Parts: sequence; structure tokens; C-alpha cells
Amino acid sequence: MTSPAGILLVDKPTGPTSHDVVDHVRMASGMRRVGHAGTLDPFASGLLLLLLGSATRLSEYFVGMDKGYDATLRLGLETDSCDPEGNVIREDSNWIRVTREEVEMALVGLRGPILQTPPVHSAKKVRGQAAHRRARRGEVVALEPVEVTVRELTLEGVELPFVYLGVTCSSGTYVRALARDFGRALGVGAHLTALRRTSIGPFAVTEALPPGALGNPESVREALISSALALQHLPAVRVSPEEAARIRQGQPLPSVGEELAEEVPVRVLLEGDLVAMAYPRGGRLQPRKVLVRG
Repeated sequence: MTSPAGILLVDKPTGPTSHDVVDHVRMASGMRRVGHAGTLDPFASGLLLLLLGSATRLSEYFVGMDKGYDATLRLGLETDSCDPEGNVIREDSNWIRVTREEVEMALVGLRGPILQTPPVHSAKKVRGQAAHRRARRGEVVALEPVEVTVRELTLEGVELPFVYLGVTCSSGTYVRALARDFGRALGVGAHLTALRRTSIGPFAVTEALPPGALGNPESVREALISSALALQHLPAVRVSPEEAARIRQGQPLPSVGEELAEEVPVRVLLEGDLVAMAYPRGGRLQPRKVLVRG
């Protein structure tokens, strides 16, 4: 495979880490520049956005997208990590008495803008170090709640002790923490036993490559989405070859029009190809990230 660039949708299976998937694509393609726009825990499956070639420099424009999940929760057991990989810290057999109506009521308080305390076993930084590292050393870790938005939280089924949910939420939301807080609202505890990411922004797992196809360079090449197309949720400015040359040299364009909001990232396109990411400032378009030609 010769220097492809773009975004690759991958359906990660349960078991491997997200970095394992990145390494697999790197080895199969012979490319050194392979990155990701957000990870999944090993026990989780579903959509990963991999960035290849020059697209590895664009991760910041994907990480803030909303995400969709299918989640399975187990009532009656709460773990310190809020997932199946942690230690049980609470057991309550009263889950057997929980009704569907109580489940519906417990979900109400978890919808919309909420304050959520991240799990102690998370990558949130505490004095410069990930919380999970401090927790594994036996330190007492106190994380501050942060505001997140749960846009959709639907009850897909109840087969006690399991509850099945569909979740659409803002970036930074921990579905593990939703499971923890849901169990506490019911009074019996709960943890997340299975998680599948179904979407990231406009991208769906139904469009992703299965793991078995990642070793085929041709399949990877055919599945690549161009950076210009993958970022079509952002505004675009089309430039001439002369203007593109200026942008590539780091020079701003003198006028970008009044319709572009200040400090909103803009795609700079030349004949459909992404030349750079830039920001409007004072009536000028200032390049932020210039992409080298393939």
C-alpha cells in the first residue's frame, strides 16, 4: 500500500485493545502513520475511527462528536471500575424485585444535561496522572463531576438481572458511570457488562470494516474515506491553485467572506482535496494545519 491517507471505519471485536487494532492495521498496511480518534475498552466492541497517513494530524476534529452505544447492564452487582473487569464492591439480591416501571423511572434522571462523576478507573488526570493508575496503587481518588449530555437513553429490554439500553451522548460521557448511577437510583447497584459503540457523529458501525478484512491492503484502501469528506460537518472554503500554494506556505488568505464564524475550523479545499485546516480571524483565513500532498 503506497501512502494512503484518510479515515478508516473499523468494527473492533471484544478482547483486543484499540491500540492492538491500530498496530494490526499498521503492520498489515506497512504504514507507520496510523492513529485513532478515541479508544474503546478491551471488553467493548464496535466503531473505531482510524486515521491513516496525513489524516493522523486531524484527530482533534473528530474527538468532540456525539457517540451512540448499545449497553447491557447487570443489576445487583456494583464494581469499582463500573464494568466487568473490576472488583465487586456491592451486592444486593433485591434486584429480583425490580419492576420495569422502576427501571423507566430510574432512567429519567439520567437524560439531558447531567453532572457525571467519572469512574475512578478512568483516564481522567489527577495531579498530572491518570486516575486508574493512582487507584491501582491503592490511592484514594476523588474526581470532580463534569457536565455531559445524554441526548437519548432508551430502554431496549429487561431480562432481570439484565437491562438493555440504547445511548446517544456527548463526547466525554462514561456509559460505565451511567450504569453505576442507574443502579444507585434503583437502590440495588449495577455495572456495565457489555458495550457496543454503534456510531460516532455521522459514522455508523454498519459501514465499518470487520476485523478479518484489516489484513487485506486492498480492502483497507477501498474502505478509506477522504479527509475532506470525513470532515464535511465543518464549513469549507474552495481555493484556487495560487491560493492553495499560499496556504501551504503558511500564509493567510486576505479575505474569507463574512459568513464564516470566527475561530470555527474550516476545510480549505482544492478541487475536492483537503489542503489545510484553517481558522477565520479578522477577515483573514489563517492556516492551522497544512497537509502535505500524498
